[in-house]
Amino acid sequence: MDSGMDWHWARAALDWQLELGADEAIGERPVDRFAAEAEAQAARAADLPATPARAAPPPVAQETGPDPVVIARKAAEAASSLDELRHAMEAFEHCELKRGARQLVFSDGAARGRVMIVGEAPGRDEDRQGKPFVGRAGQLLDRMLGAVGLSRQDSVYITNVLPWRPPQNRDPKPDEIAMMKPFLSRHIALVDPDLLVIMGNISCDALLGRRGITRLRGNWAEAEGRPALPMFHPAYLLRQPRMKREAWADMLELSAKLKAIG
Repeated sequence: MDSGMDWHWARAALDWQLELGADEAIGERPVDRFAAEAEAQAARAADLPATPARAAPPPVAQETGPDPVVIARKAAEAASSLDELRHAMEAFEHCELKRGARQLVFSDGAARGRVMIVGEAPGRDEDRQGKPFVGRAGQLLDRMLGAVGLSRQDSVYITNVLPWRPPQNRDPKPDEIAMMKPFLSRHIALVDPDLLVIMGNISCDALLGRRGITRLRGNWAEAEGRPALPMFHPAYLLRQPRMKREAWADMLELSAKLKAIG
């Protein structure tokens, strides 16, 4: 390189670079350090004997506990009466909701009623009293039933998808619904109603495999081998009074269906 500088000028420039922290001379041509390192590694590998590949360790089997759904199904199938089913649900220890609830909320109403209402899960009042659909929502339901000549004393049986109250009334989780579904199916079979009324999204999810109560309500479907009518939950109607007109139309549809099937 012909820089045109004299020796003293070059020495001063070098001293200045050393003061800046330069400690290595770099050539004018770029050097590919990665390629140089790859060549060095290849050269070292050529001088070393080949190392046999190690066999991969066998996979470690993970221990899994019993399937709560299978346990629930066996317990439910063994129940030959409503009392036995209630005892089986009380003995079921695999649902965490049981640990936070006051008591099991099993059912209310006429055990051989033509109509079986399936709600979602107990609330605070239900958890305290041990019965489904009490408090303001239950009072509204009773008025709705009475308007078409039905009552929980004579013709309507009521239960929920879940028998224990979720914390802070949160929505049930899918695994909670799945493990309690066998008990619900057996419950319906033992009561053997003419038809089902499915109240709320959680109930529709459990029995119909679908959600969207605004679209589903008022349209007959089939669940557990019998006619099923999705309807708004009374608690929802208390929050949305303007939807009571649709609920009344559904009650009339329910009454007409009962008369049609005798």
